[in-house]
Amino acid sequence: NHKVDYLYHAAAYKHVPIVEYHENIVEGINNNIYGTKIICDAASECELKKVVVVSTDKAVRPTNIMGASKRLAEMVVQSKNTEMTRTKFCMVRFGNVINSSGSVIPLFRKQISNGGPITITHKEVTRFFMTISEASSLVIQAGELAHGGEVFILDMGEQIKIIDLAKKLIYLSGMSISDNHGDGIEIKEVGLRPGEKLYEELLISGDEIKTSNHKIFKSIEKFLPASDLNLVLENLKDKIKENDAMAIKQILKLNVEGYNEITNS
Repeated sequence: NHKVDYLYHAAAYKHVPIVEYHENIVEGINNNIYGTKIICDAASECELKKVVVVSTDKAVRPTNIMGASKRLAEMVVQSKNTEMTRTKFCMVRFGNVINSSGSVIPLFRKQISNGGPITITHKEVTRFFMTISEASSLVIQAGELAHGGEVFILDMGEQIKIIDLAKKLIYLSGMSISDNHGDGIEIKEVGLRPGEKLYEELLISGDEIKTSNHKIFKSIEKFLPASDLNLVLENLKDKIKENDAMAIKQILKLNVEGYNEITNS
């Protein structure tokens, strides 16, 4: 009805521990994989010019259902692009966006305003960060660069230690770090949550390929042929109907490169 040209698909269940919980696995798969497929099919039927799917660094050698589901969603997009349609499909993969929903920074600020403690999962955890304005601008520009089938990777600089981020926010709030004996904000280590990594990656294999924008790179990554992928999706759908979380995980392990489930406690 509205003759849409470009579609940017950013919807996902992206909270790692929530999706990892066994009762939520089916909904996570349904939304992240099949929701993406429905969007791509509809866009193709309506003959949109381009579809840009927002992915995540957690799709690279994932250790959790959320990341594995996003990588399989990427493969759905890659496969869809091989169809002879007017619509071109691509993905953009990047890490954490500062002050976005679920970002650690608003949580830390709230914990500081409450007098502490700041809770971190592990003192060695590192993450990529980017501002909302920079991320949104680069996602739009990646769409302009797309000819179809690309996995675009945003240059997010060096990973930042979460504990260093916590310390800086404490100091910027005009407070000091508690040494457990005096005033100040305590930094408390609570342990990695289920499915969490110490660090994230942006590239599955090969090298980054430069584009005309120095902040945007391309990656050539393998994906399943359409016939094989369709079979995987049908098998997955059957296990979803049975609510068989173990079988769902097994299908993901067999078809998502590098998927290695970890359990943290």
